[in-house]
Amino acid sequence: MTHSRSETSNTRNSRQTEPSGGCLSGFMIPPLIVLCFGVILAFSTTGLKWPSPKAGTLSGTGTLAPLFTPEIQFWSASLNRWGAEHGLDPNIAATVMQIESCGNPDALSGAGAAGLFQVMPFHFEANEDAFDPEINALRGLNYLAAAMEASGGDVRLALAGYNGGIGVINQAESNWADETIRYAYWGSGIYADAALNANRSTRLDEWLAAGGASLCGSASQRLGISQ
Repeated sequence: MTHSRSETSNTRNSRQTEPSGGCLSGFMIPPLIVLCFGVILAFSTTGLKWPSPKAGTLSGTGTLAPLFTPEIQFWSASLNRWGAEHGLDPNIAATVMQIESCGNPDALSGAGAAGLFQVMPFHFEANEDAFDPEINALRGLNYLAAAMEASGGDVRLALAGYNGGIGVINQAESNWADETIRYAYWGSGIYADAALNANRSTRLDEWLAAGGASLCGSASQRLGISQ
């Protein structure tokens, strides 16, 4: 999350944090009506919606869409588990991770945002390791769940809130920072495709071409993924 941090993350090459594996657990298959509702809303021009995080429901089978880059797929088991634990579709968690760090657990922005979900220092408790994937996911996804709640399930607004602070959700978009506008654009488009379990996302391709590929290159090197 940003709250006015830099968009560009750097790599802490000296860290040797090992990624956590995790296992699939605790998801619920939503009723057919909820699945259909999600598909319809994915095409809606009024903004994507998602049930309240308190509902604990996940889209589809509760697994990651194939469109995400290999660096995000590396974390698929953890993303599925983290989504279930926070009552979030794992694809929205994956969308945030894609944009924030492309799966690099050592990512660090110039403003101090750290880890997989680029969480600002003030969100951590004393003595917590911001670069530990489990702790980073806990703090980042707690904030994302709160943004989803504040936005009434509007994914685009929730993404804006994650980037610019939850307070922007109730502001006119003309008052949003340029970074927040871009973030909501990239994220809502990627998530719309992921919610349909698409194999590819044009919006994700745009993000990669606009600079995301460099971020993913650093993540790929950190994770030992052959390109």
